Amino acid sequence: MTEPLPTPQTYPDLLATLKARIRDARLRTAVSVNRELILLYWEIGRDILLRQSAEGWGTAVVDRLARDLRRDFPDMAGLSPRNLKYMRAFAEAWPDRAIVQQLVAQLPWGHNIRLLEALKAPDERAWYASQVVEHGWSRAVLAHQIEGRLIDRAGKAPTNFAQTLPSPQSDLARELLKDPYDFEFLAAAADISERELERGLLDNLRQLLLELGKGFAFVGSQYHLEIGDQDFYLDLLFYHLRLRCFVAIDLKVDDFKPEYAGKMNFYLSAVDDLLRHPDDAPTIGLILCKGRNEVIVEYALRDSAKPLGVAAYRVSPQLPKQFEADLPTQADLAREYPLMALVKLRIDIERTLRQLAQQQGVSDGPPALGLGPTLQRLATAGGLPPAAADFGETLRALDAAAHGADVSVDAAATALDAGTRLLAALRRRLEDP
Repeated sequence: MTEPLPTPQTYPDLLATLKARIRDARLRTAVSVNRELILLYWEIGRDILLRQSAEGWGTAVVDRLARDLRRDFPDMAGLSPRNLKYMRAFAEAWPDRAIVQQLVAQLPWGHNIRLLEALKAPDERAWYASQVVEHGWSRAVLAHQIEGRLIDRAGKAPTNFAQTLPSPQSDLARELLKDPYDFEFLAAAADISERELERGLLDNLRQLLLELGKGFAFVGSQYHLEIGDQDFYLDLLFYHLRLRCFVAIDLKVDDFKPEYAGKMNFYLSAVDDLLRHPDDAPTIGLILCKGRNEVIVEYALRDSAKPLGVAAYRVSPQLPKQFEADLPTQADLAREYPLMALVKLRIDIERTLRQLAQQQGVSDGPPALGLGPTLQRLATAGGLPPAAADFGETLRALDAAAHGADVSVDAAATALDAGTRLLAALRRRLEDP
């Protein structure tokens, strides 16, 4: 049965309306290309949706529209029949223009298509769209987070943050933690040891940083703490750039036990005493276990004075085929470990700069301003050693490493050398003002 075609009275009117919309939108794209393009696609989709609903048009009309529009706008991509159908689905999925303007128009079209294809629930689409805007996810990262059901895991770890951290720090920290953590990039046997689990996570540092979330900077593994003339080693230590606090992680290959909370309390006290700057927020502890009992966790955390969270993790029982070609090579590892050293170096430099600023009576401003503004204030006051000159390129490499971005081997080596020399000069200046 052939599908009914639009009457001559209605089709030319629709075609003229769409042409006018396209011309008007193309004039505005110089100001806001993506926003106007997404709004244009929504308007085209809405017009098609309304006409199909009112007049019963089928896919043949969409094909004809695509052909006629491409004839009049031959240099404009995105007017294929397939894309017009995506526009219709887009308008149907987001019927409220205000939401489109405020949120969805900030996303590239490819991200919007991914949301349409992967998610049916409107509230889930809106949640993931807001996360893309907040975190700047690529389309591949968005697909990964949808597949891993991040919406079901974010902010779900049991914590005592409401009792141990001030608001809004407690809310931000709670949203920071997930349950369970998805370590399925890591293939692990059933009898994996804690050291093997730790090494597997470090060998996949970028995937680990992606799973932990935005703002985590790696400080060290088996981080040495000397307490009472004895040596202790913390499994993983991070610094969260937004919360301005250390995050200590203890890895366990069995289910949670109450004594794990006591051990983490000990580590948090040590980190707060030995590493935490006066401007830093209290150190947060995260105990990652193979499994947990909610009642046992609740009892273990209830009376703790330190901010603690407990979460489970999941690993792949065998190596996923899609990752077989992505095993880290010796060259990959050679690139990763200099980045870890750069992150630790950046934290040491920032801490020493703050101490130097306080010593010289130069306010380094709110902690959130970070390393760059502190350097500028000290430079203005004449309080920097000569080694701080031309530090901009090194600072960019340090910042990139802290956020898990790519840094070339040569750039990492150069930044490590320059940063180490600056740190030594800063410490000498601090000791002999």
